[in-house]
Amino acid sequence: MSNIKSIKKIALHLLFWILNYLLFAFVVHSDWNGFNNVSEAHNSLAYAYTYGIFTNFFLFYIQVFWLVPKMYMLKRKATYYVLSFSICLVVSLIETHFDYMLYDIFEIYDTDEFMDNFSLTVFVNLFYSVAGFYYIFRQAHKTSEKEKQLLIQESFKAELKYLKAQLNPHFLFNGINNVYHLIGKNDALAKDTLLQFSELLRYQLYESGTQIILEKELDFVLQYIKMEKTRKGSDIQLSYNIEFENATKKIVPLLLIPIIENAFKHCSNHTNNNDNRIDIKIKEVGGKLSLHCTNTFDNVTGKYDVGGIGLINVKRRLSLVYPDKHELTISKKNSRFMADLIIDL
Repeated sequence: MSNIKSIKKIALHLLFWILNYLLFAFVVHSDWNGFNNVSEAHNSLAYAYTYGIFTNFFLFYIQVFWLVPKMYMLKRKATYYVLSFSICLVVSLIETHFDYMLYDIFEIYDTDEFMDNFSLTVFVNLFYSVAGFYYIFRQAHKTSEKEKQLLIQESFKAELKYLKAQLNPHFLFNGINNVYHLIGKNDALAKDTLLQFSELLRYQLYESGTQIILEKELDFVLQYIKMEKTRKGSDIQLSYNIEFENATKKIVPLLLIPIIENAFKHCSNHTNNNDNRIDIKIKEVGGKLSLHCTNTFDNVTGKYDVGGIGLINVKRRLSLVYPDKHELTISKKNSRFMADLIIDL
């Protein structure tokens, strides 16, 4: 791939110089330092521009391959400016000398003074020198920016892998803890919960890639809710609703589950079970996914622990994968904890 790009670049550069020569030597009616391409006797400009195009070529590429990378980029700017201008002057002198040789050949005697011709040649040659400087400097800048972007992307990927790796032991710890508390109290339920949990864990380990179909992710969420419903039983009043318009939409996996997991983990434990409520609504319409999750919590201390790996992880992952395409609002009011998330898929 790299070789193909290099060949294409060389071909484009050659095409530019060939078209440059043909345009000014034959197509556009031009008069240059006494040479022109409109004379009925001869096209003196075509001859003069033959060596002129080579001097332009030389000045352009000496900037690209030597002066800028070896002088300017290495902070040897004074040397760079002296060399650039000196080379331009020497090349212009040589080109002007050839011009006067060509004047004799074509018997052109109505030219301007030497200094006028030389000054105009220097001006044009400086233009190509500056063009070479601008070209390589712009290319270097683009390469530098591309390398920065690659580094940023690699950094993001590494952080996302780390954040996802955090979720697995966190989810595993909470799941094992739930099953542990059921053992001895309700062994049949503990067995059923463990089976459901193993299926969820399999999804986390093997099916949650970089992006996953929305239907699969929401099915994972639904299975988790059902598992928690089985475990909690009549201890809580649970309502949930999951709707989606486009099942083929893709989403970064495991973004919703920590919010829902947090609701079950911190739900209140009042004596009156009707006071322990969890409401979950997930809806996707027109590529926008919304999650509204509310749970009651015990307000004994007046504080509600909203920290921990789960929610912090979600916030960081959202900022990385949906930087300008999400809105997460977390609030609490009257012993109710509310999390609202909107993602533009």
